Amino acid sequence: MDRAPGLSVRLKLTLSYAGFLMVAGAVLLAVGYFSLSRGVHPGVIFVVRSHADLLRKFAPTVAVVLAFLLVFGLVGGWFLAGRMLAPLTRITDATRMAASGSLSHRIRLPGRRDEFRELADAFDTMLGRLEAHVAEQQRFAANASHELRTPLAITQTLIDVARNDPNRDTGELVARLHGVNRRAIDLTEALLLLSRADQRSFTPEHVDLSLIAEEATETLLPLAERRGVTVETCGDMTPTIGSGALLLQLTTNLVHNAIVHNLPDRGTVWVTTRVHPEGVEISVENTGEQLTPELVSTLVEPFQRGSERIRTDHAGVGLGLAIVDSITRAHDGTLTLTPRPAGGLCVTVQLAAAPPATGL
Repeated sequence: MDRAPGLSVRLKLTLSYAGFLMVAGAVLLAVGYFSLSRGVHPGVIFVVRSHADLLRKFAPTVAVVLAFLLVFGLVGGWFLAGRMLAPLTRITDATRMAASGSLSHRIRLPGRRDEFRELADAFDTMLGRLEAHVAEQQRFAANASHELRTPLAITQTLIDVARNDPNRDTGELVARLHGVNRRAIDLTEALLLLSRADQRSFTPEHVDLSLIAEEATETLLPLAERRGVTVETCGDMTPTIGSGALLLQLTTNLVHNAIVHNLPDRGTVWVTTRVHPEGVEISVENTGEQLTPELVSTLVEPFQRGSERIRTDHAGVGLGLAIVDSITRAHDGTLTLTPRPAGGLCVTVQLAAAPPATGL
């Protein structure tokens, strides 16, 4: 923003200090003059005969004192203002570096806590979060580009094969193109859903997590039956405030992951809803392979699929838990992933409980 040039803050403070000192000195001299003029000051060193005589003798002293106060106020005020505004200069330099794209710089203002140091610490915290967010976005963009490039490259290869071999049976080619195109559409929709959750572009409403859990389970029951997985749902009514569509997507992703990443045969998924004094929660547990805490801590990152890196018919696009994490944060909730000692994973989402309805 273009602004007209003006006085610096340091100069304004200097003039303020000097002006205040001059006013204080003038008041003190005026009090002294009136005290002498009334003859109530015990230490009078002048022999005064009239107010004019007193003023004539007192005026040079007043001029000298005010001149001294002016010079002292300007010099001292300039020095004090510089010392006071030195932290602000460091904060300004850091802000300019951040505006130029350097987010790794930190102010780290030394000294005890005051207003400037609280501002510097808050700015350092903001820079840290912003740097982490930018790095996460860059990593996400790189991964998304890689994931989107794969189906496009496969599609291009299949089209080239069809052009080079016109007599080739197109049935298999169309089927493979359909599958690749379906995966690209799923990935695009997942990216859009993730963006929508991050922007919190939804209207809050009363939602019961137990009903959402039942709906998600019924939708994925055919998949569970085909893979030989038993899904058990239990729990109490868990009213909360949020987006019903996003929370349904959250629960569907959790149940889908629990079914797909399970034992090859006779696996189990437990979907439970609970009410706590501090909120409500939904947890999804499943049997499966042994998972280490280090691996579990990376599962919410985009395009992470745990130990299953081979794309199967239901391997997903690697955004399931990333979407769950984004939806949870959009609802100011908490997502917890814990490996089960017997194998598998326990995922818990805690949300705020809906306030009790009040009668009219």
